[in-house]
Amino acid sequence: MEKLFDKFYRKIEGVPVAFTRSLINEIDWNYRLNGIKGARGVGKTTLLLQYIKLNLPLDRTVLYVSMDDFWFTEHHLVDLADEFVKQGGKHLFLDEVYKYEGWAPELKNIYDDYPELKVVFTGSSMLEILNARADLSRRALMHTMYGLSFREYLNMMLQADLKAYSLDEILQHHNTISRDIKNVVAPFEYWKDYLQNGYYPYYKETERYYHQRIEEVINFILEVELPLQRKVDVAWVRKLKQLLQIIARSVPFMPNVSKLSERIGINRNTLIAYLGFLEEAHLTYNLYRDANGISRLQKPDKIYLNNTNIQYALAPDNTETGNLRETFFVMQLNPHHKLEYSGKSDFLIDGKYTIDVGGAGKGYQQIEGIENAYIAADGIEYGHGNKIPLWLFGFLY
Repeated sequence: MEKLFDKFYRKIEGVPVAFTRSLINEIDWNYRLNGIKGARGVGKTTLLLQYIKLNLPLDRTVLYVSMDDFWFTEHHLVDLADEFVKQGGKHLFLDEVYKYEGWAPELKNIYDDYPELKVVFTGSSMLEILNARADLSRRALMHTMYGLSFREYLNMMLQADLKAYSLDEILQHHNTISRDIKNVVAPFEYWKDYLQNGYYPYYKETERYYHQRIEEVINFILEVELPLQRKVDVAWVRKLKQLLQIIARSVPFMPNVSKLSERIGINRNTLIAYLGFLEEAHLTYNLYRDANGISRLQKPDKIYLNNTNIQYALAPDNTETGNLRETFFVMQLNPHHKLEYSGKSDFLIDGKYTIDVGGAGKGYQQIEGIENAYIAADGIEYGHGNKIPLWLFGFLY
């Protein structure tokens, strides 16, 4: 166990704390079992280490471990917890738990047997805590971590402290909010950079090879995480890559399942399952006309890539302005709101608000006569009436 402490201390030395994600203040760290899931690269490890560095003593009461450490080839997680508690341990942080076989039952036993221990674990966006062997859903508080919002990106780049706003605040008071933000930063100075490079926090570490790094992460998700967590046969990974590439070149993509399954060479049900896997992995976003009671065999009405940075990495030739606008809107609303496909306009939000996305000259024809309808317009700094700057929706989290 000494080696684990040594690695932890070395790792935390280089962790920057000038900028922290909003999620760090939203988690109840005093709860006995917290889980954080999210796509590879969104900053889960950094979040854990920053919290420790800012809030906890660097002594034997605190330990961070990565669950793919070679130490676990000869030791069990429950044994680590037992020895840690006997030595006075109080806070145990477990990174990437899915890499440790049998993690869920052992976590359940740790929760039940060591009530004095606070545990935080992380995993991929596909992490499941509800299963027959160990139901952690009644024990763990789960949190999902997403990439940087436009607001967080600006805060990171400028070392600023711009606040987030609720959707209702933006819809009702967008003019006042826009002016408050404009007093700090001119959003369009950073707009294009964010669309290309601003979603994953590791951009500042690898600016030159950022899109190459995104491709590497996508390959890892498809080749390792999906076979491991969704039991996808590795022989089918090539078809998953082909499917993702078709989507990237066509988004916003309205799938014809029959033609697509024939083109890729898989049956309809498998294709729809794969579309679901890609969304679970936070590589795509599936939009449905009715998001309630979605069947596993129900095809999406429209498919987007998860974020605009993936678009630039996989299909830079399909960075058409309208595509980027809609994808930006989806990636900012998705974390905290329900989006549905609207036959009358672009999106229905939370079953209440109809929002049409377009350019500065976008008219009201498509939302005329619709209650609670708005235009999210690109290219404007300030809105008027029911026309709201598109960039302002980047301040929702």
